[in-house]
Amino acid sequence: MSTKEIIGGYFDRLARRADWESLLADKLQFTSFTSPVKEVVGKAPFLEATKRFYGSIQSFEVRDLLVEGVRACALTRYQLRSPNGSVFQSDVAELFTVRNARIEALAIYFDTAPFPK
Repeated sequence: MSTKEIIGGYFDRLARRADWESLLADKLQFTSFTSPVKEVVGKAPFLEATKRFYGSIQSFEVRDLLVEGVRACALTRYQLRSPNGSVFQSDVAELFTVRNARIEALAIYFDTAPFPK
């Protein structure tokens, strides 16, 4: 499968909440470029570190997807529900590296201001 097919499949499965995790490599390298920068290595630690975010997704839109070789950049807009029930939006730049039909690396850039404190 191509990088575009893998990333498209990830977002399709994420929208359906159906087995998106299976597209992640076991040795996934995740970096969140917020302040401070956070790095997580491994699929299980990534899922643990991001379960609150993934659980809060109400909907999302892939606004743009650029693919070149094994790398892809998705510009996304997420509608999220905070623990207190309020809904807010977050625009995210997501950089993917795909190898062996799995997402091997994911880096994200986003503004933390909309997130509840």
